[in-house]
Amino acid sequence: MSAKESDLANCVRRLVTEYFKNLDGEKSAPVYDMVVACVEKPLLEVVLTHAGGNQTLAAQVLGINRNTLRKKMQQYGVK
Repeated sequence: MSAKESDLANCVRRLVTEYFKNLDGEKSAPVYDMVVACVEKPLLEVVLTHAGGNQTLAAQVLGINRNTLRKKMQQYGVK
């Protein structure tokens, strides 16, 4: 694992731990969906920018099908 991957994992770990500490007795939201949504939209935006808006290239970089990328773009309102 590279340093950047480790930084990302540590950031997620810290923030999810903080989220649970701040619940103050309240029931948590579905954590998995919450975290994925928080990470996925900016990931798509950055990769699309890197790919110059080319969805086929962005899908290859992400390791997903282009149709899946288009579906996720629509889901998050990414243009």
